[in-house]
Amino acid sequence: MESYIFLLVIAVILLSTKVMGLLSERVHMPQVVGALLAGILLGPSVLGVVEETDFLVKTSEIGVIILMFLAGLDTDLEELKRTGFASFLIALIGVVVPLLGGAACYLLFFPDSGEPMHLLKAGFIGVVLTATSVSITVETLREMGKLKGKVGTAIMGAAVIDDVMGIIVLTVATGFTDPTVQPLKVFGSILGFFLFLGVVGFLMHKAFSKMDEAWGERRRVAIYAFVFCLVLSYIAETFFGIADITGAYFAGLFLCNIFRVREYVAKKMTVVSYMIFSPVFFASIGIKTELGGMSAALIWFSIGLLLVAILSKVVGCGLGAKLCGFTGHESLCVGVGMISRGEVALVVAQKGEQAGLISEEMFPAIVLVVIVTTLITPMLLKLVMSREEAPQSA
Repeated sequence: MESYIFLLVIAVILLSTKVMGLLSERVHMPQVVGALLAGILLGPSVLGVVEETDFLVKTSEIGVIILMFLAGLDTDLEELKRTGFASFLIALIGVVVPLLGGAACYLLFFPDSGEPMHLLKAGFIGVVLTATSVSITVETLREMGKLKGKVGTAIMGAAVIDDVMGIIVLTVATGFTDPTVQPLKVFGSILGFFLFLGVVGFLMHKAFSKMDEAWGERRRVAIYAFVFCLVLSYIAETFFGIADITGAYFAGLFLCNIFRVREYVAKKMTVVSYMIFSPVFFASIGIKTELGGMSAALIWFSIGLLLVAILSKVVGCGLGAKLCGFTGHESLCVGVGMISRGEVALVVAQKGEQAGLISEEMFPAIVLVVIVTTLITPMLLKLVMSREEAPQSA
């Protein structure tokens, strides 16, 4: 007899992630933190009532594709033009420093064991740390009335470029997962993929611009956009050996400056994501995280990785801001505002696990870094920005 237990599992996940998400919101934290905690509670670390299944894996994969599609749609190209070189330099150094810092931290705690992919695994820990999630930073700056200021604009612009760079670095890293693959072939595939994107992006931008004029806000437009996202994700993974989320992100990026299409598709896809796929994805991260099995070495590694995650963004992004003429205090604010990791880091970590670059034992350390950096960013940001106001009011 066919089992329908998956229906109960979905119901439990949706209810628990929503309740925990609302509780997180009550203490001024993003709902993603609550969803992660819900997954940890349901998984083997605490209650053990839900286990990872093929159904959950496939559903969470769709969830992560939708999340990255929405991230592409939410990209503000005009913001990039306004912030220009400053945002680029902040993002560039803010990617390089965490990349090197994360790799060094891994090599320090886990010396070379002779494994062929050891250096690649170390590098991928750095890739995870390059990600930035500024949703909580944006909300904090908005509350303080500084979102449209010099610091807020720099953070937003750098975060957009940071995500694009992170996707490219992820693409390069996952391309080397097969030890038999030659470097030139990997870079050739990446180059071919971006050439392909150039052609497809031009054609699809034209096509959806015509749809925008002819149909406006009709359901068929949202369906066609999602089909485009899924097909591009499939092509990226199957024909170029590049992560499907890369295709999903660029699918959204191609549509982000077609105003009515972007707004309408984002509204429809947000509902689909919010109702089922995103909660399952974030819960699945917690479900596969076994905190109880962490060894003493892994706990110390988690602490070290957390310190690197914080300092690398403060130093890297702060240095980039300083080089662009920001004051010392403004540079510190920019660096602190970029500390938070979030859904992008979880997406990258999940891809690393699927590619064999992050072990199941290593995964809890990544989840802890994401949760803690998300929790402390608004507190640190309010602290450093309030110091600016005190002398002015004296």
